Amino acid sequence: MPYSLAIFDLDGTLADSFPWFLRTINDVADHFGFRRVRDEEVEELRHASSREILARLEVPLWKLPAIARHARRLKAEAASEISLFAGVETMLQTLAGNGVQLALVTSDSEANAREKLGEAAALFSHFDCAASLFGKPAKFRRVIRRAGVEPAQVISVGDEVRDIEAARSVGIACGAVCWGYAAPAALRALAPDHMFAQMEEIAEVVCRIQQRA
Repeated sequence: MPYSLAIFDLDGTLADSFPWFLRTINDVADHFGFRRVRDEEVEELRHASSREILARLEVPLWKLPAIARHARRLKAEAASEISLFAGVETMLQTLAGNGVQLALVTSDSEANAREKLGEAAALFSHFDCAASLFGKPAKFRRVIRRAGVEPAQVISVGDEVRDIEAARSVGIACGAVCWGYAAPAALRALAPDHMFAQMEEIAEVVCRIQQRA
């Protein structure tokens, strides 16, 4: 069955925000009183799950909503420093041109997301943004319902372990990109349906599946 809906993560998948994150994380740590990230820890943390990262940095869970709000504000202020990865616009145009509905699911605000996407935002039919107590699975379910498609017709594309876990929890296919926040080895260990080493591979996979229908 072809994919008729592609759900994308933003940071680390479409937007190259990891350098900004590394420049900012210790200021946020100082502000909220959790442990700073040492340079030598970065690669190790890229192999950890979100829960493991929060535990290692000693982030109190009750502070997460405030941290998320603070991060969104900082990200909005740094919008000019965060660009899309090369090839994103072409990839999205190819998918949309082949009849694939596009959705964006992110903990960032919709305003920030639209600013980062620029003209490419118009290619998206669905946005589900901002932090959620129920996480990405709930957002995925809402987007799938709005799109009017069956889970078997949906693929999510992200750059973190939690993206794969969320996709599996709602019964949709998952694709993982090698250029984001999580280390490729950590993603491969979960055996996603697709691993993407290059941006153009996303359109090749999704559109090739469509053409077989």
